[in-house]
Order: sequence, then structure tokens, then C-alpha cells
Amino acid sequence: MILGLCSRRFSIFFPSWVNLYLGDVLWGLMIFFLCGFAFKASETRVVTVRALLFSFAIEFSQLYHSQWIDSLRKTRIGGLILGYGFLWSDMVSYAVGIGVGFLIESFATGDNNK
Repeated sequence: MILGLCSRRFSIFFPSWVNLYLGDVLWGLMIFFLCGFAFKASETRVVTVRALLFSFAIEFSQLYHSQWIDSLRKTRIGGLILGYGFLWSDMVSYAVGIGVGFLIESFATGDNNK
């Protein structure tokens, strides 16, 4: 979470193409690790699928606009969690971040088959 917030705070130090996607990649990585923490007994690939499904559900929820959810999105924490507008590139970024998490977990545990 800290890296994601820092990527926005110190964006002047990164090339513009990095600024477009880094926060979303780190968000996907964070979701992977949170799913791994929540489902400790699950295999890495199951955690990966759960993280992808959660991330994609959040992104697709941005297509829905109602007063109650838009008011949540206007808060700082609501905006960070729910986002503001649907973008296909966000889904790709989430998949990249979750893929990085999968690789880290696979190599850290020494089990590349999970």
C-alpha cells in the first residue's frame, strides 16, 4: 500500500508511461498478497484466481453509478478501493501485478507447480 501511495506522491520522478500504470500494478500486487493472507491454506494458483476475480469485479463495478456508491467513491478511502471509472488498461495492470505476486510466491516457496 505504501509503494502504491508513494508512486502517486513521487510521480514527478518517474517517466509518464510508468505513472499511467504503476499504481494499478501495485494495487493488483497488494490484492494478491491480501488474498494470500486471507486464504493461507490455498494453493498459489487459487489465490491468484481469487485476486483476479476480486480485482476485475472492482473494475467492472465502476460501470455502475448510483448516488450511494458514487458518494463512497468521493471519499479518499472509497476512491482508493473502488476507483472512479472503468478502464481496460486497469485490468491488464491488475493482471500484471497479480502475476508478479504469483511469481514471487512461487519462487519464495520453491513450488513452481502451484
